[in-house]
Amino acid sequence: MLSFYLIGAFVYCILLGFLRAKWLSAASKEGSFERSKLFATLLIPVRNESQNLDKLLSHLEIIEGEFEEVIFIDDQSEDDSFEKLQELIAKRKPYKLIQSAGSGKKAALQSGVHAAKTDLILTSDADCRWKSSWPQQLKAPFSDSSVQLVAGPVLTEKSDGFLAGFQLLDWASILLLTGFSFAQKKPLMCSGANLAFRKSAFLKVGGYAGNEHWLSGDDEFLLKKIHQFFGKASTQYQFKPEALVRTQSESNWKALFNQRIRWAGKWRAHPSFSHFGASLAVMAMQFFWIASFFLLLEGAWGWIVFSLTWLLKCLGEYYSLERILEHYGEKSKKIHLFGTSLFHPLYSLRIGFGAIFGNYSWKGRSIRGNVNFEVNGTDRRGI
Repeated sequence: MLSFYLIGAFVYCILLGFLRAKWLSAASKEGSFERSKLFATLLIPVRNESQNLDKLLSHLEIIEGEFEEVIFIDDQSEDDSFEKLQELIAKRKPYKLIQSAGSGKKAALQSGVHAAKTDLILTSDADCRWKSSWPQQLKAPFSDSSVQLVAGPVLTEKSDGFLAGFQLLDWASILLLTGFSFAQKKPLMCSGANLAFRKSAFLKVGGYAGNEHWLSGDDEFLLKKIHQFFGKASTQYQFKPEALVRTQSESNWKALFNQRIRWAGKWRAHPSFSHFGASLAVMAMQFFWIASFFLLLEGAWGWIVFSLTWLLKCLGEYYSLERILEHYGEKSKKIHLFGTSLFHPLYSLRIGFGAIFGNYSWKGRSIRGNVNFEVNGTDRRGI
């Protein structure tokens, strides 16, 4: 049993090293593009964001000139977001405000897509911040007519404390897997906070039809549809730091778990074995780390093997995730990395079981099994 854990830890480190090498290779090969002259529309869904609107508009000032129009879609806000935003954007030419025709983020985005005048559409969230270079980084690849969707990296804003450091490293692990999967021409996921696609492609694949009742997945489901319909060359990932989007970190652990459970809960909606296999492998790995604590019952050698096993885990994650963060001019504290390595197995299992069994609320909406109870006015509690 002692050798089993050492071998498992070595294999884990080798796997992380392989992912890191492939990610860095893909990032270094990323070509340059000429400045795009394509017209584009930016879509930003808004729900209960009244307190963030002033900051949102301030951040938008540095990129608004890159867009033909910026469309805010109110997703049935229960605060004064709609009225306040309507007042703030009055007489500001590129800005438009519409109300979603349905319930949920997918319905809001679909309303925005239909309202957009341009074929090229970029999407982001109301709690994000962008560099002035961001629009061009996502627009430029579309000079190739075969490209239908472009995704980019997302990291949380810099902040103090272990919770913020934990989220930064968690996002780094997401970027590692996302970039690797795109490099292999088998994209697994992307973030709607940093996404661009052609309206014509969106309509061609039927938008979110077939998965609109799932609360999350507006980005991932669309990615899979476009990749399957248009082929491997149709989807690209922008690794460049200039394409990075920053998002606010969650302020407490409950909010973080709810967010991640919402993201993970769509696993059952994927028909492919690759998603099921990846989810199963992640869960199995977390059980492996937690089961390693039984080594402490095996005497002196058990303690030694336990220490070596977790040392390998921490070192492997440090050299892979830290390199991803360095690529984007970021750095984590070693104490945060150590704490994250220790806590992450329990965190992942909590999310995994929550995605299967959890009922919770998100922005005032009730969720059971990650299904939005109300879609276009239809009660779907029986799904």
